[in-house]
Amino acid sequence: MSLLQVKGLRRDYGALRAVDDVSFELAAGTILGFIGPNGAGKSTTMRIIATLDTPTAGEVLLDGKSLVDSPDLARPLIGYMPDRYGTYDDITVWEFLDFFARAYGLKGAERTRRVASVMEFTGLVPLKDKLTSALSKGMKQRVALGRTLLHDPKLLILDEPADGLDPRARIELRELLRALADQGKAVLISSHILTELAEICDTCAIIEQGRLLATGKVADLLAQSHAGEAAELTIRLAPGAEGETVYERAERLLLEQPRVAQVTREPGLVRVRLELEPGSTRVQVDEAAARLLAALVGAGLPVCAFSHRELNLEDAFMTVTKGRVA
Repeated sequence: MSLLQVKGLRRDYGALRAVDDVSFELAAGTILGFIGPNGAGKSTTMRIIATLDTPTAGEVLLDGKSLVDSPDLARPLIGYMPDRYGTYDDITVWEFLDFFARAYGLKGAERTRRVASVMEFTGLVPLKDKLTSALSKGMKQRVALGRTLLHDPKLLILDEPADGLDPRARIELRELLRALADQGKAVLISSHILTELAEICDTCAIIEQGRLLATGKVADLLAQSHAGEAAELTIRLAPGAEGETVYERAERLLLEQPRVAQVTREPGLVRVRLELEPGSTRVQVDEAAARLLAALVGAGLPVCAFSHRELNLEDAFMTVTKGRVA
């Protein structure tokens, strides 16, 4: 059984329906990426799961416990990190974490051991005596993550944890989250940085206008985004003696080939968009690209580079949400 089960979740604010019939599951030891534009319902859904808001309808079960009927029983299992976090002035990193450890009910040697363990895991030991107000954003984010781990929760709910972080801090955060999943924790994370989610998440859920549009493993969503869409190829030619006319010849030839929907010439390269049949697989895309390359070489055109842009989570998101009005 999944650790987290969300069933038919709905949240109305007067006439506004922020969350509309959202259902998904999350197993222990996995990371689920929650994807959607601002106002899609991500934060509202996460706040409900964190027991900070009450749904208009629907049910949320965590380890078999109802978050709606018995939030006090489920809260010890939850670590929640909001998109906006704060720290206190004139307090050190150790004092900050120790304060929240006390709030979680940890006492004596167990509290000291737990704070030290969390600081070790998050790499905060060198900053133990530094004021939280003097920390960089990346280090403050580590402190905020450490705070959510003090009571050893089974479920982590992280709302935009990578927002505003520099590349190194994002990589380090990603490594920490993967380590937490490897420890058996379930992680629900939202982010606007879709490339980050693609690299870390086991599954994804795409939400827009309060409705869940697609859920599944990242690879499956990428495969689905192929259907009825276009693959992009980039071709670079050696100009030789003919100069620019090589690209003119290539453009004419490419436009005569099947499945070629568009050819765009740019300085030093040609971009080709291939039309795909609904349900096309990666193998079929590769075969179409190989035929195109054979046609160029057969015509004596000096191809020196030929590449196929890999689909990413942004492609899947744009395909799933295509045509919807924000």
